Amino acid sequence: MEKEKIKKIVKEGYSNIAKSDECCCSCSCKAKKEMENEIARQIGYSDDEIKLVPGANMGLGCGNPLALAKLKEGDSVLDLGSGAGFDCFIASRKVGKTGRVTGIDMTEEMIEKAKENARKHKIGNVEFVLGDIEELPFPENRFDAIISNCVINLAPDKLKVFKEAYRVLKKGGKMYVSDIVLLKELDEEKKNNPYLLTGCVAGALLKNDYLSLIRKAGFKVSILGEDKEISKKQYNGIPLESLKIEAVKN
Repeated sequence: MEKEKIKKIVKEGYSNIAKSDECCCSCSCKAKKEMENEIARQIGYSDDEIKLVPGANMGLGCGNPLALAKLKEGDSVLDLGSGAGFDCFIASRKVGKTGRVTGIDMTEEMIEKAKENARKHKIGNVEFVLGDIEELPFPENRFDAIISNCVINLAPDKLKVFKEAYRVLKKGGKMYVSDIVLLKELDEEKKNNPYLLTGCVAGALLKNDYLSLIRKAGFKVSILGEDKEISKKQYNGIPLESLKIEAVKN
């Protein structure tokens, strides 16, 4: 599938998700929020984190990169594919008033949702930027840490994403990622399925290929965890896993 077509499908898909998550008072909306919260618990978030900014958790992750990240007060953090700001708000507590968290997302509706969440809950050490993670609008050596949760698999040019992450990290900076990787090749039908593309499957790489690209971008990579059970819980048994990694800029 062509690169621009992939981006269009992903952008439209997540725009629709943002629009469908608008607040309402129906029982179906309550059940949807309970399902999103349960997904968050399954992938490693605490109830305190889920309750921190109601409306920011949309049940879209495949892990909790902040449980892995060693963020410090005063750190400057970038979240690749920040959605409604869930991970950014959790990170904002860890870096404190002297730190700064920046979220970048390609979907206007997600950015507006994140900004509204920040305004509503008066969280001042976060900002949200509309942009493409393949072309980060930031200078070199800007951030102490990067986090990303089930987003890089959506990018057509993953090597470019990792190279951009390497560029904007400070020397010695670290990237913490939870992402979907394949354990077996998908057939052509699945690779071209728009639903599986926005569902973080069709665009995913084989695990070794994914790790190879991170190293090619210049990072030293360590695997911190591999969740194979997520396949049964969320992906109907498709041979994949949620890979949790730390990547260090030398």
